[in-house]
Amino acid sequence: MPTSTQALENFGDFDLLLLDSSTPGMDSHEVCKRIRNQASVPIIILGPCVNEIDRVLALNAGADYCVVKSDSLHELQASMDAVMRRSSPCPTGQNAPGSAAQGGEILVAGPLRLNPRNRDVTLAGRPVRLTPKEFDLLAMLMEDPDTLHTRKAIIARVWNEHWFGSTRTLDVHIGALRQKLGSYEWIETKRGIGFRLGTVPVPGARDSP
Repeated sequence: MPTSTQALENFGDFDLLLLDSSTPGMDSHEVCKRIRNQASVPIIILGPCVNEIDRVLALNAGADYCVVKSDSLHELQASMDAVMRRSSPCPTGQNAPGSAAQGGEILVAGPLRLNPRNRDVTLAGRPVRLTPKEFDLLAMLMEDPDTLHTRKAIIARVWNEHWFGSTRTLDVHIGALRQKLGSYEWIETKRGIGFRLGTVPVPGARDSP
């Protein structure tokens, strides 16, 4: 496992990063934030993760998973496998199991463009860096922009049907997407039900959470 300095300097050389909460030299959340600002490499934080606050802090920092650091490696291995499946581009004409991106057609909503084949997202021609799950979540919403997706359906598809974590994880990712897209209006919330793609924001309009 690389040190925090090695992770910051050489993250482009890795397919997956495991950041230990006890990594010397820098807080793992800070390392995660700095890497996430530059790349979409999958990141798993190893730490306490025993309560919702721990998991929310890790996800807000840009991690894909927060895994309890314990003697058992089963959950860690399963998390690594899931992250790698979702971060790997699908062969042409095929879809990864559970992936939110269907087929290879570019999805467009006003100035927002999503390419499922190379997993690129641009907004008004500028790249938007998303984590693998943020990408899958946005792709699911853009595929069926008029559909109200229930929280249960989103979690089952973007994470998996066996997800045992807090549903707060979904809210964190929705919040991160809105922030990266620069407007609350991109994603519409139906309280107690779910989410759908919102109306294309009007340039210069003020958001109201």
